[in-house]
Amino acid sequence: MRASKQKRLEKAGWRVGDAADFLGLDSVESQLIDIKIALADLLRATRARRRLTQFELAEKIGSSQSRVAKLEAGDPSVSVDLLVRSAIAAGAKRSDVAKAVAGRRK
Repeated sequence: MRASKQKRLEKAGWRVGDAADFLGLDSVESQLIDIKIALADLLRATRARRRLTQFELAEKIGSSQSRVAKLEAGDPSVSVDLLVRSAIAAGAKRSDVAKAVAGRRK
């Protein structure tokens, strides 16, 4: 959000915050969510770059197409372990995973 818009909203009595503020997340929970989103983005980009369908990736990891869709959407039921394993199965390198995990913090 632009600073001018934020000032205008605050002047009008609105409180401005982010999702972590709204949900009451501590810094650890917020970082974990950022990591999961980064890994989901990596998985989606790697699969697309390799021209794999969700169904083809699902076969590689022994899962279903709907589970791959949940992986790529960052569904809360998906573990970090499964995101990493799926990204590697899709063709991501360790360095790609490391960059994804390290690169999301603002």
